[in-house]
Amino acid sequence: MTMIDASATDAAIALQGTLLYIEDEPTNVALVEAALLQHPGVRLVHAGSGAEGIRLVRTEQPDFVLLDMHLPDMSGLEVVRQLNTEIAARGLRVTILTGDSLSMDIIKAMSLGAYEYWVKPLNLKLFQDGLRRALTGRKPDPARRLPAR
Repeated sequence: MTMIDASATDAAIALQGTLLYIEDEPTNVALVEAALLQHPGVRLVHAGSGAEGIRLVRTEQPDFVLLDMHLPDMSGLEVVRQLNTEIAARGLRVTILTGDSLSMDIIKAMSLGAYEYWVKPLNLKLFQDGLRRALTGRKPDPARRLPAR
């Protein structure tokens, strides 16, 4: 199978799983809902605060968490800290979504086990590719990780 054939086959595989989006901005939630229309096998669960997101991680057992870094009740970094057990024990994939370029909070979240970080505004291709990586158990995109030391 050539690289083109493998890529075409990969894109044809229907994604399955649960995505928890922890985000307080309704416009951003609507964008993700629209992007997920292409993936009927992916169920979206939404939390509008960090505390609600942590509770839903533990009750809904999502396959992937997309986490805004700026929430009304706590920082995304604090959410990652509180989800550290789930990240380590069951390999929960948490992707940080932020309007900031590389900041100390992103570095800390990545060091605590966050899977990738994406900078807003959310690019549809980045979202689709990242969703596929997260739900198919692939390694994170090196461009979405911190540089190795």
